[in-house]
Amino acid sequence: MTRVSKRVLRHGGAMLGLGASAALAAVLVRDALFASALFSVAGALLAVMAMAWVVGGLARRRNRQSVCAVTEFVAHDAAPSVLADVDGGICHANAAARARFGVSENATVASLLPDVFANPSAVLHRLQLRAQTNGAAREDAVMRQGHLRIAVHRLNHGAFLWRFEDIADRPAPGRFGLAQRLPMITAGRGGTILFMNEAARVFIGQRVKSIEALFGGAAPRMGEINMITTVEGQRACLVSDGPATGGRREMVLVPAKSPEVAGGWRFFEDLPVPLLRLDADGAIILSNRLARDLLGKGNCEGQSLPNLMEGLGRSVADWLAEAIDGRPARNSEFLRLSRTDREVFVQVTLTRVDTDGAPSLIAVINDATKLKTLEAQFVQSQKMQAIGELAGGVAHDFNNLLTAISGHCDLLLLRHDQGDPAYADLVQINQNANRAASLVGQLLAFSRKQTLCPEVLDLRNTLSDLTHLLNRLVGERVRLNLTHDPENPMIRADKRQLEQVMMNLVVNARDAMPEGGEIRIETDCITLKSPLERDRAIVPPGKYVRIMVSDDGVGIDPEKLPKVFEPFFTTKRTGEGTGLGLSTAYGIIKQSGGYIFADSVPGSGSSFSLIFPLHELSPADRIEAPEPQSAKMLKEPEEGVILLVEDEAPVRAFAARALRLRGYTVLEAESAEGALETLQDSDLAVDVFVTDVVMPGMDGPSWVVEALKSRPNVRVIFVSGYAEEAFGNVRTHIPNSVFLPKPFSLSQLTETVSHQLQ
Repeated sequence: MTRVSKRVLRHGGAMLGLGASAALAAVLVRDALFASALFSVAGALLAVMAMAWVVGGLARRRNRQSVCAVTEFVAHDAAPSVLADVDGGICHANAAARARFGVSENATVASLLPDVFANPSAVLHRLQLRAQTNGAAREDAVMRQGHLRIAVHRLNHGAFLWRFEDIADRPAPGRFGLAQRLPMITAGRGGTILFMNEAARVFIGQRVKSIEALFGGAAPRMGEINMITTVEGQRACLVSDGPATGGRREMVLVPAKSPEVAGGWRFFEDLPVPLLRLDADGAIILSNRLARDLLGKGNCEGQSLPNLMEGLGRSVADWLAEAIDGRPARNSEFLRLSRTDREVFVQVTLTRVDTDGAPSLIAVINDATKLKTLEAQFVQSQKMQAIGELAGGVAHDFNNLLTAISGHCDLLLLRHDQGDPAYADLVQINQNANRAASLVGQLLAFSRKQTLCPEVLDLRNTLSDLTHLLNRLVGERVRLNLTHDPENPMIRADKRQLEQVMMNLVVNARDAMPEGGEIRIETDCITLKSPLERDRAIVPPGKYVRIMVSDDGVGIDPEKLPKVFEPFFTTKRTGEGTGLGLSTAYGIIKQSGGYIFADSVPGSGSSFSLIFPLHELSPADRIEAPEPQSAKMLKEPEEGVILLVEDEAPVRAFAARALRLRGYTVLEAESAEGALETLQDSDLAVDVFVTDVVMPGMDGPSWVVEALKSRPNVRVIFVSGYAEEAFGNVRTHIPNSVFLPKPFSLSQLTETVSHQLQ
């Protein structure tokens, strides 16, 4: 029946009364025109009323036919079914419903389910709303003896058909579709046990209300042996759970010391956890499918576990012997599988069980490859951090010494000409000081703590200019072949550091071919549609520029290849390399936002791939040719007052002498506090502050900020044995300041001061 017909029927009495009143008024009134109008109104009202009765009659007939069709359809259904109105009142119940629930005359759907739900009305209302919107709804309820499926269907005439179906001890979905001989429980969100199958009730011996009560207050450890509370006391069992669905999770309890409870050891194959059963000698007696898949073996019965797994610092055989003897030891170890196709790490947990008086071991295996990979990444990062901190500390102290050595050597060279017998010795001292400074720089490069000056680079021009130097490095027996990408890609990197990386790679390639050969340098553009995962690194999707350096040398052994980027690791003989070449390249590439990968085949050669993000040129980017450095030294005396602040006396002595030789007036201070005390003289004019960054007490940037409050126009030169990044972005907030890294030479110091004064 439609809403309109219902409304018409509801107001039918009123319309009938109005029609009769209008007809009576038409008889009594004398005005013919008005009487005619009243007769028309009365006729219309009576016609509408007659139509409403006809519509209502048809609707009632269709309603009775629909109800009869539904009741006939469910009459012989084995599942209890009832027909109810929107308020839950039962209009009809089939024979199964009457036999199951004993439906009374004024019964409601909620009154049928007091033993299933604490508040049936709320559940039924929720289902009815879903059925009102979607046409049907269904929900499964866990009962003591099984599951009850409640389904509701919306009918056309506004009624609802409710159907109740028993599903006893159904197997769980997913990987827990196990045979019912295994003890299995279902737990809710709060840890309440909603269901225990027959095997679980026999094993535990009683109905348990919560997970906490079952496990004695402890949280269950999945995939391991747990102690549970039964009527016979504490019993050991292996606990395995499945994925949570609808806030519920299902657990399988496998008795550990009484396998006969679960039908013998036949349950092994069905368990969703990789399991092995071992005899007293460590030989495999039984295995399940998941364990065989993880081990990469079709049949591993009879094989010894120490032959399938390698201990990480401990003998597997000794560990098994301790477990079989029951001696206190760690029952869980991380091992590496002896697989040749791929590297797999596993965590193995052992539990001793006794079967027919003979001891044996149950080994629960978990794939720990991802965990060990993360651990290796963490160890590598910790190692790099330790090397970085060591390099930073060594660099600061060592660079101070090198500054004093090379600086005083420069002062001595000014007093000797090339014909002096001591001149060659001084040059040797200077060159070796520079070599020592280069070694410290390589440590800083590996730890990614060096100062970079990134710029937009045209790879074609950069590598072409470098080719002349590389040809001299490789010698006559090695050919250098350079191939460019036709697109002429651009990257953003430090040109000097990129040249250092290329020289390191080319020199290594040359040393790998003692009999001569060819070194190939190729550039190309690549586009990654999906992340590239290799060597514990992930390259995100995007456009990249790749530089490949390949050789036909002796190659690198597979076990050594993952270590080539570690500091001080070298494949060369003693005395032929420092082990810092590739680690330096690694640090520079990483600090530049790129990636470096190594591939090698022993006897066929090696290939190193450098991957940089492609730089899209913008109007603001301009690639200018570097201006040639003037060979002319500024020898004319200059004027200016320099405040030199340095806590290392040898460095301060060298810097003061170098600046005075250039004609500057130098004021010296050994601390920041001493510098501020000197500046208290308001009549003192200072042009440039030259200050160390790290000093005892107040550091360089702090005292400079304080001094600039009263002398805002003074220019600043920061010097430090640490990298510029060591003191953050403080310098960016200090106007007219530059950074000069230690060790610096006499000319570098004087030129920097001269530029600041210009």
